Amino acid sequence: MLSQKGKYASATQNRRLVWEKVMWPLILEINNVSFTLEQYKKKRDEVCKELCIPSSRVAGGFVSLLLKGILYKEKNLYSIHYRLIPYMRLRADCDYATAVREASAK
Repeated sequence: MLSQKGKYASATQNRRLVWEKVMWPLILEINNVSFTLEQYKKKRDEVCKELCIPSSRVAGGFVSLLLKGILYKEKNLYSIHYRLIPYMRLRADCDYATAVREASAK
């Protein structure tokens, strides 16, 4: 019998999915630290179609990234944590674990 994931594991999985499949590729694609909600939604819809998953599955992941401090909202723009900017400039792979570590480093 398969066990269900707990709510914290599911939240982490959703954040990881949104970060690694939608957010980071979007940041590298537009080559900018800031993006609009429309840009995010377009990329999200592409990824959801490609992976055959409903967009509602990733919605919580986006909000969760904001709550974790990996993303920030200012007026109509969203941006990545300042410690992630060097990864963007190098066009380096920045997985979810790296993003969490950098955003939570003091």
